[in-house]
Amino acid sequence: MDVVSDAIAAARVGRPDAHRVRVSGSWCSRLPAYDGMGFHVVLEGGCWLLPDGGGAPLTLATGDAVLLPRGAGHVLADAPADARTVARAAPFEHRLDAAGPSRAPFPLPEQDGPATELLCGKYRFDRRHAHPLLAELPQTVHLPRRAGHHPELRAAIDLLGRETGAALPGADVAVSGLLDLLLIYMVRAWTTDHTSGAGWPAALADPVVAEALRLLHASPEAAWTSTSLAARTGVSRATLTRRFTTLVGRAPMTYLTWWRMSRAATLLRDTAHPLKTVARQVGYGSPYALSHAFTRTFGTTPGRYRNGTNSRAVAPAP
Repeated sequence: MDVVSDAIAAARVGRPDAHRVRVSGSWCSRLPAYDGMGFHVVLEGGCWLLPDGGGAPLTLATGDAVLLPRGAGHVLADAPADARTVARAAPFEHRLDAAGPSRAPFPLPEQDGPATELLCGKYRFDRRHAHPLLAELPQTVHLPRRAGHHPELRAAIDLLGRETGAALPGADVAVSGLLDLLLIYMVRAWTTDHTSGAGWPAALADPVVAEALRLLHASPEAAWTSTSLAARTGVSRATLTRRFTTLVGRAPMTYLTWWRMSRAATLLRDTAHPLKTVARQVGYGSPYALSHAFTRTFGTTPGRYRNGTNSRAVAPAP
Protein backbone atom coordinates (compact mmCIF):
# COMPACT_ATOMS: atom_id res chain seq x y z
CA MET A 1 0.00 0.00 0.00
CA ASP A 2 1.09 3.61 -0.57
CA VAL A 3 0.38 6.61 1.64
CA VAL A 4 -2.58 8.00 -0.33
CA SER A 5 -4.23 4.57 -0.59
CA ASP A 6 -3.67 3.84 3.09
CA ALA A 7 -4.89 7.28 4.17
CA ILE A 8 -8.17 6.84 2.29
CA ALA A 9 -8.67 3.15 3.15
CA ALA A 10 -8.08 3.71 6.87
CA ALA A 11 -10.75 6.37 7.20
CA ARG A 12 -13.41 5.67 4.56
CA VAL A 13 -16.36 3.49 5.53
CA GLY A 14 -19.29 2.18 3.51
CA ARG A 15 -19.98 2.85 -0.14
CA PRO A 16 -19.96 6.33 -1.66
CA ASP A 17 -23.27 7.95 -2.47
CA ALA A 18 -23.83 9.94 -5.67
CA HIS A 19 -26.71 11.49 -7.58
CA ARG A 20 -26.99 13.13 -10.95
CA VAL A 21 -29.18 16.21 -11.22
CA ARG A 22 -30.16 18.59 -13.99
CA VAL A 23 -31.39 22.11 -13.37
CA SER A 24 -32.12 25.17 -15.47
CA GLY A 25 -33.27 28.71 -15.07
CA SER A 26 -32.79 30.49 -11.74
CA TRP A 27 -31.98 28.12 -8.86
CA CYS A 28 -30.24 28.07 -5.49
CA SER A 29 -29.85 24.94 -3.32
CA ARG A 30 -28.30 24.34 0.11
CA LEU A 31 -26.24 21.34 1.17
CA PRO A 32 -25.79 21.15 4.97
CA ALA A 33 -22.54 20.11 6.62
CA TYR A 34 -22.00 16.37 6.95
CA ASP A 35 -19.48 13.94 8.43
CA GLY A 36 -17.45 12.95 5.41
CA MET A 37 -16.10 14.30 2.14
CA GLY A 38 -18.39 15.82 -0.45
CA PHE A 39 -17.80 16.36 -4.13
CA HIS A 40 -19.39 17.90 -7.20
CA VAL A 41 -18.57 17.35 -10.87
CA VAL A 42 -20.04 19.65 -13.52
CA LEU A 43 -21.03 17.48 -16.48
CA GLU A 44 -22.72 20.25 -18.45
CA GLY A 45 -23.13 24.00 -18.05
CA GLY A 46 -21.82 25.79 -14.97
CA CYS A 47 -22.73 27.09 -11.53
CA TRP A 48 -21.42 28.80 -8.41
CA LEU A 49 -20.40 27.21 -5.13
CA LEU A 50 -20.87 29.50 -2.12
CA PRO A 51 -19.17 28.14 1.04
CA ASP A 52 -20.73 28.67 4.45
CA GLY A 53 -18.84 31.05 6.71
CA GLY A 54 -18.14 33.69 4.11
CA GLY A 55 -15.52 31.84 2.07
CA ALA A 56 -14.69 32.98 -1.43
CA PRO A 57 -17.27 31.78 -3.99
CA LEU A 58 -16.10 29.41 -6.72
CA THR A 59 -17.12 29.47 -10.36
CA LEU A 60 -17.54 25.92 -11.69
CA ALA A 61 -17.50 25.21 -15.42
CA THR A 62 -18.10 22.10 -17.50
CA GLY A 63 -15.61 19.39 -16.54
CA ASP A 64 -14.66 20.99 -13.22
CA ALA A 65 -14.52 18.92 -10.05
CA VAL A 66 -14.60 20.19 -6.49
CA LEU A 67 -13.86 18.23 -3.32
CA LEU A 68 -15.00 19.33 0.15
CA PRO A 69 -12.70 17.28 2.42
CA ARG A 70 -14.41 18.22 5.69
CA GLY A 71 -17.98 18.11 4.46
CA ALA A 72 -18.48 21.85 4.89
CA GLY A 73 -21.97 23.22 4.31
CA HIS A 74 -22.41 25.25 1.14
CA VAL A 75 -24.84 26.52 -1.47
CA LEU A 76 -24.92 25.76 -5.18
CA ALA A 77 -26.55 28.36 -7.42
CA ASP A 78 -26.85 29.41 -11.03
CA ALA A 79 -25.27 32.80 -10.24
CA PRO A 80 -23.66 34.73 -7.37
CA ALA A 81 -26.25 35.23 -4.66
CA ASP A 82 -26.66 37.76 -1.86
CA ALA A 83 -27.11 36.74 1.79
CA ARG A 84 -30.91 36.92 1.59
CA THR A 85 -31.05 34.61 -1.43
CA VAL A 86 -28.63 32.17 0.18
CA ALA A 87 -30.71 32.11 3.36
CA ARG A 88 -33.75 31.09 1.31
CA ALA A 89 -31.93 28.37 -0.63
CA ALA A 90 -33.99 25.21 -1.03
CA PRO A 91 -32.66 21.93 0.41
CA PHE A 92 -30.58 20.15 -2.21
CA GLU A 93 -32.39 16.86 -1.47
CA HIS A 94 -35.37 18.24 -3.38
CA ARG A 95 -33.29 17.97 -6.55
CA LEU A 96 -31.89 14.48 -6.05
CA ASP A 97 -32.56 11.82 -8.63
CA ALA A 98 -34.90 9.41 -6.88
CA ALA A 99 -33.93 6.67 -9.32
CA GLY A 100 -30.38 6.43 -7.93
CA PRO A 101 -26.90 7.02 -9.35
CA SER A 102 -27.09 4.41 -12.10
CA ARG A 103 -30.04 6.04 -13.85
CA ALA A 104 -30.45 9.11 -15.99
CA PRO A 105 -31.10 12.37 -14.10
CA PHE A 106 -34.60 13.00 -12.84
CA PRO A 107 -36.30 15.37 -15.30
CA LEU A 108 -36.97 18.43 -13.18
CA PRO A 109 -39.34 21.09 -14.55
CA GLU A 110 -37.60 23.04 -17.28
CA GLN A 111 -37.23 26.79 -16.96
CA ASP A 112 -35.83 29.45 -19.22
CA GLY A 113 -32.06 29.63 -19.29
CA PRO A 114 -29.15 27.26 -19.93
CA ALA A 115 -29.19 23.86 -18.25
CA THR A 116 -26.62 22.63 -15.77
CA GLU A 117 -26.00 18.97 -15.07
CA LEU A 118 -24.12 17.87 -11.95
CA LEU A 119 -22.85 14.70 -10.37
CA CYS A 120 -22.98 15.26 -6.62
CA GLY A 121 -22.09 12.90 -3.82
CA LYS A 122 -20.19 12.14 -0.66
CA TYR A 123 -17.91 9.64 1.01
CA ARG A 124 -18.46 8.66 4.64
CA PHE A 125 -15.35 8.93 6.83
CA ASP A 126 -14.40 7.74 10.29
CA ARG A 127 -12.56 10.80 11.61
CA ARG A 128 -10.86 8.72 14.29
CA HIS A 129 -8.67 7.30 11.55
CA ALA A 130 -8.01 10.50 9.61
CA HIS A 131 -4.48 10.54 8.25
CA PRO A 132 -2.68 13.92 8.45
CA LEU A 133 -2.47 13.92 4.66
CA LEU A 134 -6.26 14.22 4.51
CA ALA A 135 -6.34 16.67 7.43
CA GLU A 136 -3.98 18.92 5.45
CA LEU A 137 -6.42 19.27 2.56
CA PRO A 138 -8.00 22.73 2.41
CA GLN A 139 -11.68 23.34 3.07
CA THR A 140 -12.36 23.28 -0.67
CA VAL A 141 -10.27 21.68 -3.41
CA HIS A 142 -11.15 23.09 -6.83
CA LEU A 143 -9.85 21.05 -9.77
CA PRO A 144 -10.69 22.93 -12.97
CA ARG A 145 -10.68 21.09 -16.26
CA ARG A 146 -7.54 21.86 -18.21
CA ALA A 147 -6.49 20.13 -21.41
CA GLY A 148 -3.91 17.45 -20.67
CA HIS A 149 -3.90 18.19 -16.92
CA HIS A 150 -4.50 15.14 -14.67
CA PRO A 151 -5.68 12.91 -17.53
CA GLU A 152 -6.70 10.09 -15.15
CA LEU A 153 -9.09 12.46 -13.34
CA ARG A 154 -10.54 13.61 -16.64
CA ALA A 155 -11.01 9.99 -17.73
CA ALA A 156 -12.81 9.08 -14.49
CA ILE A 157 -15.13 12.08 -14.86
CA ASP A 158 -15.92 11.17 -18.47
CA LEU A 159 -16.64 7.55 -17.53
CA LEU A 160 -18.84 8.59 -14.61
CA GLY A 161 -20.78 10.87 -16.92
CA ARG A 162 -21.45 7.94 -19.24
CA GLU A 163 -22.26 5.39 -16.53
CA THR A 164 -24.68 7.68 -14.70
CA GLY A 165 -26.31 8.88 -17.90
CA ALA A 166 -28.08 5.65 -18.87
CA ALA A 167 -29.26 2.36 -17.39
CA LEU A 168 -26.33 0.27 -18.62
CA PRO A 169 -25.72 -3.35 -17.51
CA GLY A 170 -23.49 -3.47 -14.44
CA ALA A 171 -23.76 0.28 -13.88
CA ASP A 172 -24.23 0.05 -10.10
CA VAL A 173 -20.91 -1.74 -9.65
CA ALA A 174 -19.18 0.44 -12.23
CA VAL A 175 -20.33 3.67 -10.62
CA SER A 176 -19.22 2.57 -7.14
CA GLY A 177 -15.75 1.67 -8.42
CA LEU A 178 -15.44 4.86 -10.44
CA LEU A 179 -16.41 6.95 -7.42
CA ASP A 180 -13.57 5.33 -5.46
CA LEU A 181 -11.20 6.18 -8.31
CA LEU A 182 -12.54 9.73 -8.43
CA LEU A 183 -11.62 10.30 -4.77
CA ILE A 184 -8.12 8.91 -5.26
CA TYR A 185 -7.57 11.00 -8.37
CA MET A 186 -8.82 14.19 -6.71
CA VAL A 187 -6.51 13.74 -3.72
CA ARG A 188 -3.63 12.79 -6.03
CA ALA A 189 -4.24 15.86 -8.18
CA TRP A 190 -4.09 18.12 -5.14
CA THR A 191 -0.85 16.56 -3.89
CA THR A 192 0.86 16.87 -7.27
CA ASP A 193 -0.25 20.51 -7.62
CA HIS A 194 1.13 21.58 -4.22
CA THR A 195 4.65 20.18 -3.91
CA SER A 196 6.45 23.41 -3.02
CA GLY A 197 7.34 24.12 0.62
CA ALA A 198 6.75 21.70 3.47
CA GLY A 199 3.79 19.41 4.18
CA TRP A 200 2.51 16.16 2.73
CA PRO A 201 2.55 17.06 -0.98
CA ALA A 202 6.22 17.98 -0.65
CA ALA A 203 6.90 14.81 1.35
CA LEU A 204 5.40 12.63 -1.38
CA ALA A 205 7.43 14.49 -4.02
CA ASP A 206 10.73 14.07 -2.15
CA PRO A 207 12.34 10.82 -3.42
CA VAL A 208 13.97 9.94 -0.09
CA VAL A 209 11.00 10.73 2.15
CA ALA A 210 8.51 9.18 -0.28
CA GLU A 211 10.53 5.96 -0.37
CA ALA A 212 10.74 5.86 3.43
CA LEU A 213 6.98 6.32 3.67
CA ARG A 214 6.41 3.62 1.07
CA LEU A 215 8.54 1.17 3.03
CA LEU A 216 6.83 1.94 6.34
CA HIS A 217 3.37 1.60 4.84
CA ALA A 218 4.25 -1.54 2.89
CA SER A 219 5.64 -3.34 5.95
CA PRO A 220 4.59 -1.69 9.23
CA GLU A 221 5.22 -5.01 11.00
CA ALA A 222 8.93 -5.04 10.12
CA ALA A 223 11.50 -4.36 12.84
CA TRP A 224 12.39 -0.94 11.50
CA THR A 225 15.03 1.31 13.02
CA SER A 226 16.18 4.71 11.81
CA THR A 227 19.41 3.08 10.69
CA SER A 228 17.79 0.27 8.68
CA LEU A 229 15.27 2.64 7.09
CA ALA A 230 18.03 5.08 6.12
CA ALA A 231 20.03 2.22 4.57
CA ARG A 232 17.02 1.21 2.43
CA THR A 233 16.56 4.79 1.21
CA GLY A 234 20.24 5.23 0.40
CA VAL A 235 21.05 8.14 2.73
CA SER A 236 22.54 8.56 6.18
CA ARG A 237 20.38 8.31 9.27
CA ALA A 238 20.91 12.02 9.99
CA THR A 239 19.88 13.01 6.47
CA LEU A 240 16.75 10.87 6.53
CA THR A 241 15.71 12.12 9.96
CA ARG A 242 16.20 15.75 8.95
CA ARG A 243 14.34 15.53 5.64
CA PHE A 244 11.56 13.32 7.01
CA THR A 245 10.98 15.47 10.09
CA THR A 246 10.99 18.71 8.08
CA LEU A 247 8.36 17.51 5.59
CA VAL A 248 6.23 15.10 7.65
CA GLY A 249 6.44 16.91 10.97
CA ARG A 250 7.66 13.91 12.99
CA ALA A 251 10.74 11.70 13.02
CA PRO A 252 10.44 8.42 11.07
CA MET A 253 10.07 6.14 14.10
CA THR A 254 7.52 8.46 15.73
CA TYR A 255 5.48 8.40 12.55
CA LEU A 256 5.79 4.61 12.36
CA THR A 257 4.42 4.21 15.89
CA TRP A 258 1.44 6.41 15.04
CA TRP A 259 0.77 4.52 11.80
CA ARG A 260 0.96 1.16 13.58
CA MET A 261 -1.63 2.36 16.09
CA SER A 262 -3.88 3.72 13.35
CA ARG A 263 -3.55 0.47 11.42
CA ALA A 264 -4.33 -1.56 14.56
CA ALA A 265 -7.45 0.53 15.15
CA THR A 266 -8.63 -0.09 11.59
CA LEU A 267 -8.10 -3.84 11.94
CA LEU A 268 -10.01 -3.85 15.23
CA ARG A 269 -12.84 -1.92 13.57
CA ASP A 270 -13.07 -3.84 10.31
CA THR A 271 -12.03 -7.42 11.11
CA ALA A 272 -12.61 -10.15 13.68
CA HIS A 273 -8.91 -10.99 13.91
CA PRO A 274 -7.82 -11.95 17.44
CA LEU A 275 -5.59 -9.45 19.20
CA LYS A 276 -2.57 -11.73 18.70
CA THR A 277 -3.02 -11.53 14.92
CA VAL A 278 -3.53 -7.76 14.98
CA ALA A 279 -0.38 -7.36 17.08
CA ARG A 280 1.67 -9.42 14.63
CA GLN A 281 0.38 -7.46 11.62
CA VAL A 282 1.40 -4.11 13.09
CA GLY A 283 4.78 -5.09 14.49
CA TYR A 284 4.17 -5.98 18.14
CA GLY A 285 5.49 -9.19 19.63
CA SER A 286 2.54 -9.90 21.90
CA PRO A 287 -1.05 -8.83 22.56
CA TYR A 288 0.14 -7.33 25.84
CA ALA A 289 2.68 -5.09 24.10
CA LEU A 290 0.07 -3.92 21.61
CA SER A 291 -2.54 -3.35 24.31
CA HIS A 292 -0.12 -1.22 26.33
CA ALA A 293 0.80 0.94 23.32
CA PHE A 294 -2.80 1.16 22.11
CA THR A 295 -4.11 2.26 25.50
CA ARG A 296 -1.38 4.88 25.77
CA THR A 297 -2.31 6.26 22.35
CA PHE A 298 -6.13 6.03 22.40
CA GLY A 299 -6.87 6.13 26.13
CA THR A 300 -8.83 2.89 25.93
CA THR A 301 -8.05 -0.81 25.55
CA PRO A 302 -8.25 -2.61 22.20
CA GLY A 303 -11.20 -4.67 23.46
CA ARG A 304 -13.24 -1.64 24.47
CA TYR A 305 -12.34 0.10 21.26
CA ARG A 306 -13.51 -2.88 19.20
CA ASN A 307 -16.76 -3.11 21.16
CA GLY A 308 -17.47 0.56 20.56
CA THR A 309 -17.47 1.59 24.22
CA ASN A 310 -15.18 4.50 23.39
CA SER A 311 -16.26 5.52 19.91
CA ARG A 312 -14.74 8.98 20.28
CA ALA A 313 -11.19 7.74 20.83
CA VAL A 314 -8.84 9.46 18.40
CA ALA A 315 -5.17 8.79 17.76
CA PRO A 316 -3.10 11.99 17.97
CA ALA A 317 -1.97 13.07 14.52
CA PRO A 318 1.73 12.48 13.82
